[in-house]
Amino acid sequence: MAIRFRAPLVAAALAPVALAAACSSGSPTTTPSSSASSSASAAAVQTAPAAAATTLSETGSSLVFPLFGLWAPAYHTQYSQVTINTASSSSGVGISSATAGTVDIGTSDAYLSSSEMAATPTLENIPLAVAALEVSYNVPGLSTSTNLKLNGSVLAKIFSGKITSWNDPAITALNSGVTLPSTKIVLVHRADSSGSTFLFTSYLNAQDPTDWSSSLIGTTVAWPKQAGEVGATGSGGIVTALKTTPGAISYVGVSYESKITAAKNLGQASLGNAAGSFVLPTADTINAALAGFTSTPANEAISLINGSGAQAYPIINYEYAIVNTTQSSAAKAQDIQAFLNWTITGGTSQLSQVNFQPLPASVVTLSDNQIAKIKG
Repeated sequence: MAIRFRAPLVAAALAPVALAAACSSGSPTTTPSSSASSSASAAAVQTAPAAAATTLSETGSSLVFPLFGLWAPAYHTQYSQVTINTASSSSGVGISSATAGTVDIGTSDAYLSSSEMAATPTLENIPLAVAALEVSYNVPGLSTSTNLKLNGSVLAKIFSGKITSWNDPAITALNSGVTLPSTKIVLVHRADSSGSTFLFTSYLNAQDPTDWSSSLIGTTVAWPKQAGEVGATGSGGIVTALKTTPGAISYVGVSYESKITAAKNLGQASLGNAAGSFVLPTADTINAALAGFTSTPANEAISLINGSGAQAYPIINYEYAIVNTTQSSAAKAQDIQAFLNWTITGGTSQLSQVNFQPLPASVVTLSDNQIAKIKG
């Protein structure tokens, strides 16, 4: 699925790229030890594109795709000489396409792994916004206004096949007073290389490393085989599978929340956090989680999973632009710099439409420092 603006357009080269070499199936490294002061001054960055007409291409995270669908026309309205071609694929494709140079900007919910950084030292991940991942389900007979309480331990047992029905004692113990059916649980997961998978499996491991080992963290994982399980491509595919599969459970980004809430048969879980509270992904709970992560490293590769605050939503993330610092020309570098700087400044007015939150001021500075490294 692609969105293109301005006619006629030259289609971006978005052919699928083999992911095995570019996307590690294991977990990216945890927070690097080097950190940057929140008071650091941003390096000089271009804030306006070159005068010549240009087209920039983006592909990657289906979670961030709805936001790029807002950003592309808004930026073109402000700078009519710039066209943004944006396409929904997956975080894995975003990383591999940026690595191969087939797009100007890849997007990903997951930061680059240490092996990806080592293989392509000129590649950098630049946070543009803060997102969250929700858990949704299709439980027959359950009111959609009932937000089932689920935590990482119960979800780890569900996705590993140890809990197989909705009225399992472990689920009912968390949901006193809720009558749950004996309906079989059907697992729905991403079949492609997905940053959402990385976020979800990181949460399972953080809360229950016994039932969900660190070997099962990644953009692609070896899902335990279970009867009836569904592998879906893209966030849209997850929503479709949930709608059409009674008993289903899965994970999807908050940018698709309106599609979940519009479906008469889908519910949204209230997730257990590190403090033992159960919270929904709202602006307040996302920002409460973000407040607990006070030191983002200079390369901005950091996990924001399972924050410690009492009202912290436990699965939040930076949405990353994956960009090569070495561009084909100074004009191309200027155009990319200007657009990325706009997304974290003027482009923040679109965030609420997809339930995203803006970066903290200190992280805007770090992102601008990285943006300034893009040269031609």
